[in-house]
Amino acid sequence: MSYIGRKPTVGNFQICDAISVVNGQAAYTMQVGSVNVIPQSANHMIVSLNGTIQKPNSSYTVSGSTITFSSNLVTGDVIDFIQILGDVLDLGVPSDATVTAAKLGANSVTAAKLNNDIISGSTELASEPADTDEFLVSDAGTLKRIDYSLIKGGGITEVDRWLMVDQTLANAATLGNWSRHNASITGVPHGTGMSASSGIWTFPSTGVYEITFMTYIWHGTSGTRQYVGIDIKGTNDAFSSNTQSIGVSYSNVITNNVHNNLNVNGIYDVTNTSNNKLKFVTTSDGTCGFYTTIATFKKLMET
Repeated sequence: MSYIGRKPTVGNFQICDAISVVNGQAAYTMQVGSVNVIPQSANHMIVSLNGTIQKPNSSYTVSGSTITFSSNLVTGDVIDFIQILGDVLDLGVPSDATVTAAKLGANSVTAAKLNNDIISGSTELASEPADTDEFLVSDAGTLKRIDYSLIKGGGITEVDRWLMVDQTLANAATLGNWSRHNASITGVPHGTGMSASSGIWTFPSTGVYEITFMTYIWHGTSGTRQYVGIDIKGTNDAFSSNTQSIGVSYSNVITNNVHNNLNVNGIYDVTNTSNNKLKFVTTSDGTCGFYTTIATFKKLMET
Protein backbone atom coordinates (compact mmCIF):
# COMPACT_ATOMS: atom_id res chain seq x y z
CA MET A 1 0.00 0.00 0.00
CA SER A 2 1.35 3.39 -0.94
CA TYR A 3 1.73 6.24 1.55
CA ILE A 4 -1.09 8.71 1.91
CA GLY A 5 0.37 12.15 2.01
CA ARG A 6 4.06 12.87 2.27
CA LYS A 7 6.25 9.78 2.47
CA PRO A 8 8.26 9.62 5.69
CA THR A 9 11.96 10.31 5.41
CA VAL A 10 14.33 7.65 6.70
CA GLY A 11 18.07 7.29 6.58
CA ASN A 12 21.11 8.82 8.20
CA PHE A 13 21.73 11.67 5.73
CA GLN A 14 25.20 13.17 5.94
CA ILE A 15 27.26 15.65 3.94
CA CYS A 16 30.94 14.71 3.84
CA ASP A 17 33.67 17.15 4.76
CA ALA A 18 35.14 19.15 1.86
CA ILE A 19 37.79 17.22 -0.09
CA SER A 20 40.73 18.95 -1.79
CA VAL A 21 41.62 17.50 -5.14
CA VAL A 22 45.17 16.18 -5.51
CA ASN A 23 46.55 16.29 -9.06
CA GLY A 24 46.74 12.79 -10.52
CA GLN A 25 44.88 11.11 -7.65
CA ALA A 26 41.61 9.16 -8.02
CA ALA A 27 41.02 7.78 -4.45
CA TYR A 28 39.91 9.96 -1.51
CA THR A 29 38.84 9.33 2.10
CA MET A 30 35.32 10.38 3.06
CA GLN A 31 34.83 11.90 6.50
CA VAL A 32 32.09 13.64 8.45
CA GLY A 33 33.32 15.81 11.27
CA SER A 34 36.87 14.47 10.64
CA VAL A 35 35.66 10.91 11.31
CA ASN A 36 35.77 8.29 8.55
CA VAL A 37 32.34 7.26 7.26
CA ILE A 38 31.35 4.13 5.36
CA PRO A 39 28.37 4.26 2.98
CA GLN A 40 26.28 1.15 2.55
CA SER A 41 27.07 1.20 -1.20
CA ALA A 42 27.81 3.57 -4.06
CA ASN A 43 24.07 3.65 -4.70
CA HIS A 44 23.55 5.28 -1.29
CA MET A 45 25.48 8.37 -2.33
CA ILE A 46 25.07 11.54 -4.39
CA VAL A 47 28.39 12.82 -5.71
CA SER A 48 28.87 16.09 -7.58
CA LEU A 49 32.12 16.68 -9.48
CA ASN A 50 32.70 19.93 -11.36
CA GLY A 51 28.97 20.71 -11.06
CA THR A 52 27.83 17.37 -12.53
CA ILE A 53 26.14 14.54 -10.61
CA GLN A 54 28.18 11.38 -11.06
CA LYS A 55 26.78 7.92 -11.84
CA PRO A 56 27.35 5.32 -9.09
CA ASN A 57 29.58 2.34 -9.96
CA SER A 58 30.45 4.00 -13.26
CA SER A 59 31.91 7.40 -12.51
CA TYR A 60 33.03 6.26 -9.06
CA THR A 61 33.14 3.25 -6.74
CA VAL A 62 33.38 2.96 -2.95
CA SER A 63 35.28 0.59 -0.68
CA GLY A 64 34.92 1.20 3.01
CA SER A 65 35.42 4.93 3.58
CA THR A 66 37.30 5.40 0.27
CA ILE A 67 35.71 6.81 -2.89
CA THR A 68 37.61 6.14 -6.12
CA PHE A 69 36.78 8.06 -9.26
CA SER A 70 36.96 6.30 -12.64
CA SER A 71 39.89 8.47 -13.66
CA ASN A 72 42.51 10.50 -11.87
CA LEU A 73 41.46 14.02 -10.96
CA VAL A 74 43.66 16.92 -11.96
CA THR A 75 44.32 20.39 -10.72
CA GLY A 76 41.23 22.50 -11.30
CA ASP A 77 38.74 19.69 -10.69
CA VAL A 78 36.34 20.37 -7.83
CA ILE A 79 34.49 17.81 -5.73
CA ASP A 80 31.41 19.94 -5.04
CA PHE A 81 29.89 17.63 -2.40
CA ILE A 82 29.42 14.02 -1.41
CA GLN A 83 26.12 13.22 0.27
CA ILE A 84 25.65 9.87 1.99
CA LEU A 85 22.01 8.81 2.05
CA GLY A 86 22.49 6.21 4.79
CA ASP A 87 21.04 2.73 5.20
CA VAL A 88 17.41 2.25 4.27
CA LEU A 89 16.48 1.38 7.88
CA ASP A 90 19.06 3.62 9.56
CA LEU A 91 17.19 6.34 11.42
CA GLY A 92 20.38 8.02 12.52
CA VAL A 93 21.04 9.35 16.02
CA PRO A 94 17.81 10.35 17.82
CA SER A 95 17.53 13.93 18.92
CA ASP A 96 17.80 14.68 22.64
CA ALA A 97 14.71 13.78 24.73
CA THR A 98 12.97 12.06 21.80
CA VAL A 99 13.18 8.39 22.91
CA THR A 100 10.11 7.62 25.01
CA ALA A 101 9.38 4.62 27.22
CA ALA A 102 7.01 3.26 24.59
CA LYS A 103 9.92 2.98 22.15
CA LEU A 104 11.87 0.63 24.44
CA GLY A 105 11.23 -3.09 24.16
CA ALA A 106 10.40 -5.19 27.21
CA ASN A 107 13.57 -6.24 29.10
CA SER A 108 15.66 -4.18 26.69
CA VAL A 109 17.55 -2.32 29.45
CA THR A 110 20.07 -4.77 30.93
CA ALA A 111 22.46 -4.49 33.87
CA ALA A 112 25.31 -3.76 31.46
CA LYS A 113 23.59 -0.49 30.54
CA LEU A 114 23.08 0.65 34.14
CA ASN A 115 25.56 2.97 35.83
CA ASN A 116 26.98 1.86 39.19
CA ASP A 117 25.48 4.88 40.96
CA ILE A 118 21.99 3.37 40.86
CA ILE A 119 20.60 0.42 42.78
CA SER A 120 20.80 -2.87 40.88
CA GLY A 121 21.69 -6.47 41.50
CA SER A 122 24.94 -6.33 39.56
CA THR A 123 27.29 -6.35 42.57
CA GLU A 124 26.95 -8.37 45.77
CA LEU A 125 27.27 -6.67 49.17
CA ALA A 126 28.91 -9.29 51.37
CA SER A 127 28.80 -7.41 54.69
CA GLU A 128 26.42 -5.24 56.67
CA PRO A 129 25.59 -2.05 54.76
CA ALA A 130 27.21 1.22 55.78
CA ASP A 131 24.92 3.83 57.31
CA THR A 132 25.04 5.85 54.06
CA ASP A 133 24.22 2.86 51.82
CA GLU A 134 20.81 3.37 50.24
CA PHE A 135 17.73 1.24 49.59
CA LEU A 136 14.68 1.81 47.42
CA VAL A 137 11.31 2.00 49.15
CA SER A 138 7.84 2.71 47.85
CA ASP A 139 6.34 5.68 49.67
CA ALA A 140 2.63 5.57 48.81
CA GLY A 141 3.52 4.33 45.33
CA THR A 142 6.46 6.70 44.75
CA LEU A 143 9.96 5.17 44.71
CA LYS A 144 12.35 6.93 47.07
CA ARG A 145 15.82 6.18 48.36
CA ILE A 146 16.58 5.85 52.07
CA ASP A 147 19.83 5.50 54.04
CA TYR A 148 20.42 2.25 55.91
CA SER A 149 20.95 4.26 59.12
CA LEU A 150 17.25 5.15 59.10
CA ILE A 151 15.93 1.60 58.82
CA LYS A 152 18.46 -0.63 60.54
CA GLY A 153 17.57 -2.15 63.86
CA GLY A 154 16.64 -5.40 65.50
CA GLY A 155 19.86 -5.73 67.51
CA ILE A 156 20.80 -4.93 71.08
CA THR A 157 22.83 -1.72 70.98
CA GLU A 158 23.20 -1.00 74.71
CA VAL A 159 24.11 -3.45 77.50
CA ASP A 160 25.65 -2.43 80.79
CA ARG A 161 26.20 -4.11 84.18
CA TRP A 162 27.14 -2.47 87.47
CA LEU A 163 28.10 -3.69 90.96
CA MET A 164 27.35 -1.83 94.19
CA VAL A 165 29.95 -1.89 96.94
CA ASP A 166 28.65 -3.69 100.06
CA GLN A 167 26.80 -1.37 102.45
CA THR A 168 24.09 -1.14 105.09
CA LEU A 169 21.09 0.99 104.22
CA ALA A 170 17.93 2.09 106.00
CA ASN A 171 14.40 2.53 104.67
CA ALA A 172 13.96 4.92 101.69
CA ALA A 173 17.73 5.17 101.08
CA THR A 174 19.00 5.49 97.51
CA LEU A 175 21.53 2.84 96.59
CA GLY A 176 24.79 4.47 95.57
CA ASN A 177 28.52 3.77 95.32
CA TRP A 178 28.43 1.80 92.07
CA SER A 179 31.19 0.61 89.74
CA ARG A 180 31.05 -1.20 86.41
CA HIS A 181 31.03 -4.98 86.92
CA ASN A 182 34.04 -6.97 85.69
CA ALA A 183 34.34 -5.11 82.39
CA SER A 184 37.25 -7.31 81.26
CA ILE A 185 35.07 -10.43 81.57
CA THR A 186 31.56 -9.24 80.73
CA GLY A 187 32.64 -6.90 77.95
CA VAL A 188 30.42 -4.09 79.19
CA PRO A 189 29.51 -1.59 78.26
CA HIS A 190 28.21 -2.71 74.90
CA GLY A 191 27.47 0.67 73.42
CA THR A 192 27.93 3.94 75.29
CA GLY A 193 26.79 2.60 78.67
CA MET A 194 25.02 4.06 81.69
CA SER A 195 26.36 6.69 84.07
CA ALA A 196 25.55 7.22 87.74
CA SER A 197 25.99 10.13 90.15
CA SER A 198 24.97 9.83 93.84
CA GLY A 199 22.78 6.87 92.92
CA ILE A 200 20.93 8.70 90.10
CA TRP A 201 21.26 6.95 86.75
CA THR A 202 21.42 8.62 83.34
CA PHE A 203 20.66 6.72 80.13
CA PRO A 204 23.00 7.03 77.10
CA SER A 205 20.15 7.44 74.59
CA THR A 206 16.40 7.31 74.26
CA GLY A 207 14.71 3.93 73.86
CA VAL A 208 12.94 1.16 75.72
CA TYR A 209 15.18 -0.34 78.41
CA GLU A 210 14.99 -3.46 80.53
CA ILE A 211 16.37 -3.03 84.06
CA THR A 212 17.26 -6.07 86.12
CA PHE A 213 18.26 -5.71 89.79
CA MET A 214 19.44 -8.50 92.06
CA THR A 215 21.00 -8.43 95.51
CA TYR A 216 22.05 -10.73 98.30
CA ILE A 217 20.84 -9.38 101.67
CA TRP A 218 21.81 -10.24 105.23
CA HIS A 219 20.24 -9.30 108.55
CA GLY A 220 22.27 -9.40 111.72
CA THR A 221 21.39 -9.67 115.40
CA SER A 222 19.58 -6.34 115.81
CA GLY A 223 16.10 -7.87 115.41
CA THR A 224 13.76 -9.23 112.80
CA ARG A 225 12.35 -7.32 109.84
CA GLN A 226 8.78 -7.67 108.64
CA TYR A 227 9.84 -6.65 105.16
CA VAL A 228 12.92 -5.72 103.19
CA GLY A 229 12.53 -4.60 99.59
CA ILE A 230 13.91 -2.73 96.60
CA ASP A 231 11.92 -0.32 94.42
CA ILE A 232 13.10 0.79 90.97
CA LYS A 233 12.11 4.44 90.63
CA GLY A 234 11.75 6.49 87.45
CA THR A 235 10.91 10.13 86.76
CA ASN A 236 9.98 12.49 83.93
CA ASP A 237 11.52 15.61 85.49
CA ALA A 238 14.90 14.37 86.82
CA PHE A 239 13.31 13.70 90.25
CA SER A 240 12.43 17.34 90.70
CA SER A 241 8.85 16.51 91.73
CA ASN A 242 7.87 13.35 89.85
CA THR A 243 8.73 9.82 91.01
CA GLN A 244 7.14 6.62 89.73
CA SER A 245 7.68 2.96 90.58
CA ILE A 246 8.92 0.80 87.69
CA GLY A 247 9.33 -2.47 89.59
CA VAL A 248 9.46 -3.65 93.21
CA SER A 249 10.41 -6.81 95.12
CA TYR A 250 10.05 -7.69 98.82
CA SER A 251 11.17 -10.33 101.30
CA ASN A 252 10.82 -10.71 105.05
CA VAL A 253 13.48 -11.43 107.68
CA ILE A 254 11.84 -13.28 110.53
CA THR A 255 14.96 -14.33 112.47
CA ASN A 256 18.40 -12.96 113.17
CA ASN A 257 21.46 -13.80 111.09
CA VAL A 258 19.58 -14.87 107.97
CA HIS A 259 20.34 -14.46 104.27
CA ASN A 260 17.99 -13.85 101.36
CA ASN A 261 17.86 -12.72 97.77
CA LEU A 262 15.91 -9.92 96.10
CA ASN A 263 15.29 -9.78 92.35
CA VAL A 264 13.29 -7.16 90.49
CA ASN A 265 12.78 -6.41 86.79
CA GLY A 266 11.32 -3.38 85.06
CA ILE A 267 10.76 -1.82 81.61
CA TYR A 268 11.40 1.91 81.15
CA ASP A 269 10.54 3.92 78.03
CA VAL A 270 13.16 6.67 78.01
CA THR A 271 11.97 9.51 75.75
CA ASN A 272 14.23 12.24 77.15
CA THR A 273 17.65 11.46 78.63
CA SER A 274 17.72 14.73 80.57
CA ASN A 275 14.40 14.15 82.34
CA ASN A 276 14.00 10.35 82.46
CA LYS A 277 16.31 9.23 85.27
CA LEU A 278 16.49 6.12 87.43
CA LYS A 279 17.35 5.13 91.00
CA PHE A 280 17.11 2.10 93.28
CA VAL A 281 15.48 2.76 96.66
CA THR A 282 15.24 0.52 99.75
CA THR A 283 11.91 -0.18 101.41
CA SER A 284 12.25 -1.81 104.84
CA ASP A 285 11.27 -1.40 108.45
CA GLY A 286 14.89 -0.94 109.47
CA THR A 287 18.46 -1.19 108.24
CA CYS A 288 19.70 -4.11 106.19
CA GLY A 289 22.99 -5.18 104.65
CA PHE A 290 23.20 -5.41 100.83
CA TYR A 291 25.89 -7.60 99.28
CA THR A 292 26.74 -8.64 95.70
CA THR A 293 24.21 -6.13 94.41
CA ILE A 294 24.11 -6.04 90.61
CA ALA A 295 22.12 -3.89 88.20
CA THR A 296 21.89 -4.76 84.50
CA PHE A 297 20.64 -2.36 81.81
CA LYS A 298 19.64 -3.50 78.33
CA LYS A 299 18.21 -1.37 75.53
CA LEU A 300 15.55 -3.43 73.77
CA MET A 301 14.43 -1.07 70.99
CA GLU A 302 14.07 2.53 69.91
CA THR A 303 11.29 4.43 71.58
